[in-house]
Amino acid sequence: MQTITSTNNPKIKYVVQLLKKSAIRKEFKEFVIEGKRELKAALDNHYKIKALFVCPDFFHEKELFQLVNEYKIKTEIYKISKIVYKKMAYRHSTEGIIAIAEMKDHSIENIKLSKNPYLLVAESIEKPGNVGAILRSVDGAGADALLLVNPVVDIYNPNVIRASLGMVFAKQIAITDLERLETFLHKYHINLYAASLQNANLYFEEDYTQPTALAVGAEDKGLSMPIRKLAEKSIYIPMKGLADSLNVSVSAAILLYETLRQRMTKEKV
Repeated sequence: MQTITSTNNPKIKYVVQLLKKSAIRKEFKEFVIEGKRELKAALDNHYKIKALFVCPDFFHEKELFQLVNEYKIKTEIYKISKIVYKKMAYRHSTEGIIAIAEMKDHSIENIKLSKNPYLLVAESIEKPGNVGAILRSVDGAGADALLLVNPVVDIYNPNVIRASLGMVFAKQIAITDLERLETFLHKYHINLYAASLQNANLYFEEDYTQPTALAVGAEDKGLSMPIRKLAEKSIYIPMKGLADSLNVSVSAAILLYETLRQRMTKEKV
C-alpha cells in the first residue's frame, strides 16, 4: 500500500478533475465514488474499481481488510493523509474512502426486461439532484429501468451518485435518443404514457398493469412534441394549489407508485 501525503500528487489531481469535470469523466470513461454505502452498491453491481484511496483517520484498517476480502478487490490501494482526503472529498461527511471506477455501457440495447415491464422515461433532465431522486423512486417502486432520453446531466456526476444513495449503480439505466427509444418500445410492445397537460387524462384513470413506460420531461420545458406524439396517451397530475407544476422527481414518483399500486391490487384479485 503506497502512502500519499501531498495534494500535488498527480493521482490526487486526477481524482479532483474527475469530480469536477464531466468532459474528463467522458474522455477516460472513469468516475469517482465516495463513501462506504455507495462503494458497496457499486461493488455489488460489478463495477470495476481502478484505485482505492483510504484515509486511516476515518476508515479503519480492519474495515478495509474486510472490504477487500469480501469483494476480492485486486486494485492499487493508496493510504492518504487527512489533508489529502479533504482535498479530494466532495462531500462534507468523513467516511474516509474514495474510489476511481470504470463506467459501464448504458446502451438501451443492454436493458433486460421482466415479463411485464414498467419503466420510467426521463427526457432532457438537467439537474443531478433530480436524476438521483428519480432513481430512488425507480428503485423503490420496483421499475425495471430508467431510460434517459438526451440527458443534459452526466449520470456519474457526484451529485447524482449522492442523491441516488448509490441507486445509480443498482438500477438499469439507458442513455438514448428518441429514435432508439421508439424502436425499443415497439420491439417489446410497451405502451408509453406522457406526462403532459395537452389532451391529457387524469393519471389515475389509466391502466398501467400491462407493459408500460411513463415519460416525464425537462424541469423547465416538459416533454418535447416528438415524444408526446410517440405516446399512447397523455396523462396529467391535478394541481389544486397556486403552483402550476411539481418538481419532475415528485411527478415521476407519483406515476411510478400509481403503477405499483395498480399492479399490486391486480395481484390480489
